[in-house]
Amino acid sequence: MSDAVLEIRGLNVDYGLGADAVHAVRDVNLTLHRGEVLGLAGESGSGKSTLAYGMTRLLPPPGVVASGEVLYHRDGGDPVDVLRMDHAQLRAFRWAETAIVFQGAMNSLNPVHRVSTQLTDVIKAHDPRSTTASRLARARELLALVGIAPDRLDSYPHQLSGGMRQRVMIGMALALEPRVVIMDEPTTALDVVVQRQILRQLVDLRERLGFSVVFITHDLSLLVEFSDRIAIMYGGRIVEEAAAADLYRDPLHPYSDGLLHSFPALRGPRRELTGIPGAPPDLRSMPSGCSFHPRCPRAMERCGVEVPVLGVPGDRRGSDRTVACWLHPVQDNRF
Repeated sequence: MSDAVLEIRGLNVDYGLGADAVHAVRDVNLTLHRGEVLGLAGESGSGKSTLAYGMTRLLPPPGVVASGEVLYHRDGGDPVDVLRMDHAQLRAFRWAETAIVFQGAMNSLNPVHRVSTQLTDVIKAHDPRSTTASRLARARELLALVGIAPDRLDSYPHQLSGGMRQRVMIGMALALEPRVVIMDEPTTALDVVVQRQILRQLVDLRERLGFSVVFITHDLSLLVEFSDRIAIMYGGRIVEEAAAADLYRDPLHPYSDGLLHSFPALRGPRRELTGIPGAPPDLRSMPSGCSFHPRCPRAMERCGVEVPVLGVPGDRRGSDRTVACWLHPVQDNRF
């Protein structure tokens, strides 16, 4: 595996302050390597989007980053903590080095401006000395990059299909050739055929341009297809992290197993979809012990008392996968 481009260490994100604060992200540690696709999966309310906005300092009030580090590794330089950048540094960092495609990206375009205006504004904001002609030329390149005819530059968003608007947003994210692209459920509102087309195109662009991707979705079947590694979130915590193929073949956490069995297989014999009973926990009143134990079919007495530690389980010593589950206790709590 190549070296790290982004490291999240001990990140905690709250909504509100004091005793009434809701702990939406709890002690998250993740590493994104150069050129890889890291998938982040979990049900709605598990903290996926909050993690993305927290690591990019885009949290709307009353969201606050309570503690942690987000280390960005520049080529040939020391890592910088995104959470400690001043306003000017943060403005230069966003879009140029890390870009984000927001949830509901089809509706993120301004309806009263042409596509050309919205693409060139991104370039102008970071390179004020660029000429109008050079910005328009770059905008045409970006549309071609995502498979849209250049004559669509003069279109308004309502004149584009959902898939085309999605491609425009991806092109806009790549305008300044960032090294990290964060995609927060960007294909949720699209039909399956268009969804697959965009994902194939995204994989092709990643291979050609070499950027890294954090892809956030509740649909684990998507991540299994094109991610290098997958992290599973539940109740604001990472409960399992593994290579995509390993997670698909042998999920260790019962929650991961439930997610995998919540969608039908396209090939092979028919099987009953089991899903996951119950509902995600209320973050304002988390259950004691493992937050998944009220829904877990394999819960033990210990699960309702002690919070499991995320780490390499004793029966997988030497592997690169981690899990937080008492079915696979961590051999050494220093992990």
